[in-house]
Amino acid sequence: MNIIEEIIDTETADGPMAVSVKYPDDGQRHPTIAVFHDGPGMRGSNHEFNRRLAGEGYRVVMPDLYHRHGRMLGWEASEATDETRAKAWEMLRSLTDDGIQGDLDDALALLDLDDDEKLGTIGFCLGARAIYRTLMRFPDRFVVGATWHPSFLADDGPDSPHLTAAQLAQPVYIGIGTADTVQSIEMHQPFFDAVAPLEHVEVEIFDGADHGYTWPSHPNYHEHAASTSWVKTTALFAAHLH
Repeated sequence: MNIIEEIIDTETADGPMAVSVKYPDDGQRHPTIAVFHDGPGMRGSNHEFNRRLAGEGYRVVMPDLYHRHGRMLGWEASEATDETRAKAWEMLRSLTDDGIQGDLDDALALLDLDDDEKLGTIGFCLGARAIYRTLMRFPDRFVVGATWHPSFLADDGPDSPHLTAAQLAQPVYIGIGTADTVQSIEMHQPFFDAVAPLEHVEVEIFDGADHGYTWPSHPNYHEHAASTSWVKTTALFAAHLH
């Protein structure tokens, strides 16, 4: 399937922001999925994933969460240096829940969405917290979510996601690996405990998978974890968005 790929620039309260939009070139209207990128930023791996997801029959929208530092900054693992790693951590630490949600709102404003249109969302690493905030903000609009190798779902703050996770009403798929040394299972256990009674939330643990298992170009790519997460996630989206 041929995929149309666009980069749309828009103005935000914090300056210009690029938004990636991909959808099938078939003249049809497709359900929209919002994607939140991970720590390395917007790069080829994200675009390849979004292209593949669009091929499943979706309009895939990804805002540039690092736009306050520059336009479409991102690095593949093979391009990483001490300097780029430090820059990525600096940008990641500068993100706020409100800022990310504002970026989502500005990205959605570019689209011809109906008021009652049902949307989905997926996030990687830091995107886990972003999809959670989105699902809680828009429980009637964002009807399904997924996150692979999540980060920041439990902390010591008064608004930590794990404190309200039991209220999550939408179906969600979460994939994480036992070898994740960046954001371990133990770090997320309070969140996992909170959602354990929820039949519509699946937490899948992959033996030996590490952080960043999604990306084929990354040294931590884990084929079983990535392929299984893909099958589970696309099935969930198909069940709730088509």
